[in-house]
Amino acid sequence: MSFSFVELFYLVATALFVFSLHWMNDPKTARRGVIAAAVAMLLGIVATWAQPFVVNHGWMLLAVAAGVLIGWPLSRVSLTAAPQRTALSHAFGGLAAGLVGTAKYYLWLSEGPEELTTFRMIAIIAEVILGFLTFTGSLFAAGKLQELSWVPQRPVTYPGQNVFNIGFLLVAIGIGAWLVIAPADPLAPTVLFPAMIGIALVFGILLIIPIGGADMPTVIAILNSYAGLAAVAMGYVLENKLLITAGALDGTSGLILSIIMCKAMNRSYMNVLFGAFGSVQPKAPEDAEQGVYKGDTPESAAQIMDQADSVVIIPGYGMAVAQAQHKVRELYDQLKKRNITVKFAIHPVAGRMPGHMNVLLAEADVPYSDLIEMEEINGELGQTDVALVVGANDVVNPAAATDESSPIYGMPIIEAEKARTIFAIKRSRNPGFAGIDNGLYFNDKTWMLFGDAKVVIGDLVKELSGESGIH
Repeated sequence: MSFSFVELFYLVATALFVFSLHWMNDPKTARRGVIAAAVAMLLGIVATWAQPFVVNHGWMLLAVAAGVLIGWPLSRVSLTAAPQRTALSHAFGGLAAGLVGTAKYYLWLSEGPEELTTFRMIAIIAEVILGFLTFTGSLFAAGKLQELSWVPQRPVTYPGQNVFNIGFLLVAIGIGAWLVIAPADPLAPTVLFPAMIGIALVFGILLIIPIGGADMPTVIAILNSYAGLAAVAMGYVLENKLLITAGALDGTSGLILSIIMCKAMNRSYMNVLFGAFGSVQPKAPEDAEQGVYKGDTPESAAQIMDQADSVVIIPGYGMAVAQAQHKVRELYDQLKKRNITVKFAIHPVAGRMPGHMNVLLAEADVPYSDLIEMEEINGELGQTDVALVVGANDVVNPAAATDESSPIYGMPIIEAEKARTIFAIKRSRNPGFAGIDNGLYFNDKTWMLFGDAKVVIGDLVKELSGESGIH
């Protein structure tokens, strides 16, 4: 393929990447955006593969086969595991960038120190550090999201942690700076460069362990940004305009999204990274018991819903864990049959990834028009007969508005306490990811339905369907 055709393919792919991001802003065009991005990636691969410098096609075929073998199963995971799959995608992107940067360094070093110009070395150092810390950070994040037994779910903190972490990263940056100055240092290929890689790998883990589950939506967006920046650096190393453009789009969109998520939690970017949100808060003995839960049964809850004019369902991570979205849709259908107004209150950081609740409910074919953003639904909750909290915790905790000592103070919440009656489905009496009790559950208007969300909602559906005598 001639140079002009390669550049044309890259130009078309770049335009498709831009349009794909634009189309993903709207659910009506999101599928088109995904297809456009896939086509853009295919064009980029074909154009690069067709260039004259690619002579060993066997390795290319092997790489494509490996990608298909890994990518196809990942594409088949359930939507409840989408956060983990997203984190793994970031890990693969970071690993690719780190390996390319490493290969280029040793290749150019073998061709002569003059090949390792200052610009090239700066790009390589940025690519390697960002790539490898994204790799291990994303893997560890995926482990947290999957709740693997060997990965701590709560934040791991210790005195001087932030100072140590920042100092550790500065060591890697310092080594990188020396490599820029003296890329052919005798110790560079055998000690300094491998040491920089090792520090970046460890730092990726250190970056994630102090972050609690409640911050995972923001962390995923941040890792997305890091992977994009690593791709930009890789583009400069390979002198590939498409990689530079695609990485810049990925990096900036991830950064913007993480800032939006921080705003949704009323927390700063640095506080998410270093605030250890999710630590269990110690209580004084006199504060050990806030109140008493009032339990209820699905039969009683169904009877009250049956008499309601309006119901607002507030989904959270508990719905995702229980894979209860389809049962929620059945409940929605039963209520709509009774001409009850049903809406879903969506908090921006509910779940483990941006838009997690929207994706799960879309899988269950819940009408998108009934998914209402937090700012809008809060104005309606005061006139709502029943608020049903499905596995949500911190995003409905009134302490965010009333308790200045709370770690979530100032975070905008869905004001479920305004509803006339509140039912809360919860797996256990344990606190949420912020590690604090939820005063909503001790409210006089709140009734607890303990159990797996899928089972509890299934029981509600049975009661409403008439199997237990409710008409």
